[in-house]
Amino acid sequence: MNTKSLIISIVVVFIAVTISDILIHGVWLSPVYGATKELWRPEAEMNSGKYMVWMHVGHLLAAVTFTMLWAAGFAQNAKISCGIKYGLFMALFSQTHTLIGYAVQPLTLELVWKWFASSCAQGVLLGVIVFKVYKPKTAA
Repeated sequence: MNTKSLIISIVVVFIAVTISDILIHGVWLSPVYGATKELWRPEAEMNSGKYMVWMHVGHLLAAVTFTMLWAAGFAQNAKISCGIKYGLFMALFSQTHTLIGYAVQPLTLELVWKWFASSCAQGVLLGVIVFKVYKPKTAA
């Protein structure tokens, strides 16, 4: 594993996850969250340092896990199509909880499908990013 490339890739994926989540949840899904505000913490509470740190820890854990799994299992002989498939499959795996959540929580179908679709798009984006940024060690 190429440690320097791994660290750079984790940072880039972390930034991409954070920015894409802001665009997805803070912009695109904001009206849906407003219409279902009884399901969420009050906005001031969510934006407080107490909870925002957990958001960033989650983004970091996602970036580390996504990148390390790529580096350990897929990067050595990968093509761009592999990065796309990897990102899509990681997104589909993560969305199992969205579908289960819909079965047990009073979520709207609109929100569930928007989470599902945006997660798949985000996964493909991250797969392309990790493919482009992480460079495995070359054989000596």
